Amino acid sequence: MTELHELDAHDLAATIARGDVSCVEVTRHFLERVEADELGAFVTVTPERALARAADLDTMTERPAFAGVPTAFKDLTMTAGVPTSMGSRLMAENVPDHNAHVVDLVEAAGFVSLGKTNTPEFGLSSYTDNDVVGPARAPADPRLNAGGSSGGAAAAVGSGLLPWAPGSDGGGSIRIPASCCGVIGFKPSRGRVGAGPDSATWNGLATDGVLARSVRDVAAVLDLLARPVPGSSRVWPAPSVTFAESTTRDPGRLRIASWTDPYLDFATASPGSVAAVEAARDALAALGHEIVEIANPWPAELEQQFNVVWSAGMASVPLPDAAIAQLRPTTRYWYERGGRASAPELAAALTHLELTTAAVNASLADIDLFLTPTLALPPQPHAWFTESGDPAEDHRRELLFTPYTALMNMSGQPAVSVPGHVHEGLPVGVMIAGHVGADALVLQVADQLVSRARS
Repeated sequence: MTELHELDAHDLAATIARGDVSCVEVTRHFLERVEADELGAFVTVTPERALARAADLDTMTERPAFAGVPTAFKDLTMTAGVPTSMGSRLMAENVPDHNAHVVDLVEAAGFVSLGKTNTPEFGLSSYTDNDVVGPARAPADPRLNAGGSSGGAAAAVGSGLLPWAPGSDGGGSIRIPASCCGVIGFKPSRGRVGAGPDSATWNGLATDGVLARSVRDVAAVLDLLARPVPGSSRVWPAPSVTFAESTTRDPGRLRIASWTDPYLDFATASPGSVAAVEAARDALAALGHEIVEIANPWPAELEQQFNVVWSAGMASVPLPDAAIAQLRPTTRYWYERGGRASAPELAAALTHLELTTAAVNASLADIDLFLTPTLALPPQPHAWFTESGDPAEDHRRELLFTPYTALMNMSGQPAVSVPGHVHEGLPVGVMIAGHVGADALVLQVADQLVSRARS
């Protein structure tokens, strides 16, 4: 018999709708699993709130499509009445009085939130660790970090604590932990998901997205989230076909460019990362797609310009000296580095990112999709990033770990990390990206790869 936590959101919703199990029973089942969690997936658990919500859903005669299906919000996401620490002890007592836009959309679909998932301080790192609850651990090996910054969400989905979870991605923060935890992690095109009037997107680098175990769950949640937000300056028209429906369609024969070399010359793809891409190439070729192996087209100078924008965003938060002293060393490193950037430097960096990524994509206009590793290295021990005690070395190691994902944030392209390959007992994801706006196409091919890996 299939356990409730083995079902994806669609199958779980169908089980509830048939009356096989109530919303309250489902909520209790998942809360018991969360209570026994040893992966550090959650910062805050809200059992009373979740059970009350489930009980209300059970009384409805006409319920939303995903009534009673559990999820949880990343601890960066404002949630009314629920502590939202942003992974920082500075914010440990922060209880928002309103919801982020994404929370309202998710709850309107009937999902039941069990609490807040773990994230590094202010979501700045590609690994998840903080001074609030500590690290998020990889389900395949708890000695290894789950990745970041949506590490708690990925660990929860990968270990069956949740069927899916929202995440956010400003430099790979959905796709990195998805690879580490063996789940699907999707970052939409820039502007596809509206941020809401009080959610910063870091000059368009960041967006909300989805972590799940099935592509159909990703597509259905994207349909819920991809709605115009009043006041947004980036608005996509509603697609003529829903993402859920388009994902079931055959994309036809596509031309897919692939490379494994990082764009930074000091980083090297691990044997597992290379093997994962080679396996994906073979699978996609067997599906009828044309695979074109090319050199990495992205120039290395993008990294320095990205850092200016990234650090300036952190430094824009006004903090007193006493608060700065309480930041974790890596957070303080980014705060102080951003404070040294001048206005002309920031403007030049933004212009460089926009023009350079546009030029690269224009040169690849005859390519439909792009296939690379998600990560250059497998999940790493928790202390690997910080053991030197030097935040600059911490940053260098993060670049060794993940020299692929941030490029898609710079360009605004949709990208997904897809599991399926295992190397030395650890899951290894590959990244499929498309041109800006090609979200449906990315999900179609991701579904092909996932289905083939499971067949």
